[in-house]
Amino acid sequence: MKTDEIEYVGFWPRVGATLIDTVLLFAVMWPLLTYIYGWEYWTSTEWVVRRAELFINWVLPAILAIGFWRIKQATPGKMAVSARIVDARTGCPVSTQRLIVRYVAYYVSFIPLGLGIIWVAFDSRKQGWHDKIAGTVVIRMKNYGPAPVAFEEH
Repeated sequence: MKTDEIEYVGFWPRVGATLIDTVLLFAVMWPLLTYIYGWEYWTSTEWVVRRAELFINWVLPAILAIGFWRIKQATPGKMAVSARIVDARTGCPVSTQRLIVRYVAYYVSFIPLGLGIIWVAFDSRKQGWHDKIAGTVVIRMKNYGPAPVAFEEH
């Protein structure tokens, strides 16, 4: 792949990808939590951490995200915007260990009012802090959409 054929994926497409992933993840988590704990789970004001809840809310999303990153180089949301995660130095797929670092680094990026995520909008390589920490970039083919419109001249 030639570098003039790819581009860094910016802030708004990545926000769109995150929204898609959030909806899909909620579509998996909601029925599981409702089945296990019943409707009371959603209306209770009691703060109790239960084993299945811990797994479904924290471990399952990590497994799914890292699994998709490892197998497809993207979550379903990133696939929807034709984006993929690669090594920032080589453009090659990223090791599982660095993908785990990237996932954990999301929390670092969110802690100071989401500044590490917003950083994508201002960085020349469109890297958030999680990308910088893990040594990754998010890329896609230029002109990834449908072919440009062309008409024959009369």
